[in-house]
Amino acid sequence: MPLISVIVPAYNSEKTILETIDSVLQQTFADFELIVINDGSQDSTLELLSGIVDPRLQVFSFPNLGLAASRNRGVARAQGKYISFIDADDLWTPDKLELQLQALQENPEAAVAYSWTDCIDEAGEFLRSGSHISVSGDVYAKLLVRNFLENGSNVLICKEALIEIGDSDESLAAGQDRELFLRLAAKYHFVAVPRSQILYRVSAQAISADVDKAGTSRLQVIEQAFTQAPESLQYLKKISIANTCKYHTFKALEGTPAQCQPRTAAKFFWCSLKNDPTLFRRRVTWKVLLKIIILSVLPSQLTEVLLQSKPGLADVSALLTHIKLDID
Repeated sequence: MPLISVIVPAYNSEKTILETIDSVLQQTFADFELIVINDGSQDSTLELLSGIVDPRLQVFSFPNLGLAASRNRGVARAQGKYISFIDADDLWTPDKLELQLQALQENPEAAVAYSWTDCIDEAGEFLRSGSHISVSGDVYAKLLVRNFLENGSNVLICKEALIEIGDSDESLAAGQDRELFLRLAAKYHFVAVPRSQILYRVSAQAISADVDKAGTSRLQVIEQAFTQAPESLQYLKKISIANTCKYHTFKALEGTPAQCQPRTAAKFFWCSLKNDPTLFRRRVTWKVLLKIIILSVLPSQLTEVLLQSKPGLADVSALLTHIKLDID
């Protein structure tokens, strides 16, 4: 039996699936099975997969039920001692599995290994660094505050631990990754691999997605997590809510003016300010507010001209630097 099972949920992924699969097949650690769950794709995803000749690859097709259900279906078919997920548009560096497996083997008290993430665009070009946070051991409190693992394409998990905590929550519109990570962190230790090994793709489709729906779902994950957290950690709830709202403010203001969602940005930024009043002292706050006003008031063509002439105003990524991890 293979030591690792790699699970790839795929839905209408014809533009990226081959590159993603190749990044898995090129791993320096080769003792794995590669399970692709075709989640009711209506494009050429399945046809492209049929052209891959590798005995490690297995493809299963099902009616569309979403990301969490696809991961659960993959886990049910996995034979490996360890499980790793990768979304069908993300990439791994060649040493991802090797170094994460080594970290788990050298730290037998840990059940989850994770690495750093960097963001790439649709063409695979570097966009920005992720948080590059390394916390090992009991990470539960810090994970309540911030999802420093950042995405579901990151982790390598001991299958026994994954089976013990149960399936991914299929009822959530977003935030399934963090919800799963929190349940794991409540029972098991994590170990960090301090190296950029996950390339998370930010596509135009993702930028145009319903940020309000995703943010609301992630706030639901936080509410649920704090109902189960001990009283000694309840003071972290406001910080956690503020962090999530800061991130979704940024997401609502990402992309071209036509892609921006100023009403959603205003909603989440107000939530950020209520839960983290220190933002009132930050320069980026006034940039965010001005950008929201411009997007809300001016015609889109004029907004585009203005923001192109003032790139410093258009870029509110500094907001991400105020997503906190400190729990003291």
